[in-house]
Amino acid sequence: MTILDGARTADQRSLSIAGGELVAYSCVAPDKETENEDTVAAIEYGPAAAVLVVADGAGGLPAGKRASQMAVTELRRSLQQAQEDTMLMRTAILNGIEAANRAVLDLGNGAATTLTVVGIEGRNVRAYQIGDSEALVVGQRGRVRLQTMAHSPTGFAVEAGFLDQRAALHHAERHLVSNFLGTADMRIDMGAAVELQSRDTVLLASDGLTDNIHLHETIEIIRKGSLQGAVEQLTRLAARRMSAESGNQPSKPDDLSVILFRKPGKAKKPQ
Repeated sequence: MTILDGARTADQRSLSIAGGELVAYSCVAPDKETENEDTVAAIEYGPAAAVLVVADGAGGLPAGKRASQMAVTELRRSLQQAQEDTMLMRTAILNGIEAANRAVLDLGNGAATTLTVVGIEGRNVRAYQIGDSEALVVGQRGRVRLQTMAHSPTGFAVEAGFLDQRAALHHAERHLVSNFLGTADMRIDMGAAVELQSRDTVLLASDGLTDNIHLHETIEIIRKGSLQGAVEQLTRLAARRMSAESGNQPSKPDDLSVILFRKPGKAKKPQ
């Protein structure tokens, strides 16, 4: 397993996992005196499978960093046990999220965290959502094949068609979140399985990215080129937006974490 927490300085890793390439990055918000409350993980689940995780400890609540770390640690422990028991990945992830929720609740200090999980098994991917971090699957031509919904007033408004993505990014209630890990009423939003096509890109990100970069900008950056280059473009743009508030562009200083994953194209059949 690879874990990033970017506690005080930016942390970036590249690795091969689940038959594909992954680049992960995490950094603390600019000019922030406390530590990065995000935790990022890539957990192997067999030779061609992996579980990718972004957890964003709730700002303004006690021990946000401890909550995100506890959630990821407990999810990993549960997945390792499930792998020994040869459990189906979907069941293993759901059980692991429930175990993580109990572990954060047991801290007993009101701590909470978002949790976005993507399970990759062969070419099938499925997202599991708690909170407002995000998962996307984007095709090489820019088609969005999977997108999680933020559990927030603006997220629900976008889903219902009352707000567009651009207006939501500037909305006064953008920061409000209605679903957390570490609460008795936590709910898991499990999506349908999606089959990865050649050169599809999987993204997981905390709201340090999604609150500072428009969706169409993210899609254009990640749909082609190297994953390393895409991470550099995303993080550079987000940092610039955070440090220069403008009425025309979003600007919300925050911890920022992102995972990009891509499988190689399918081999062509011989003629």
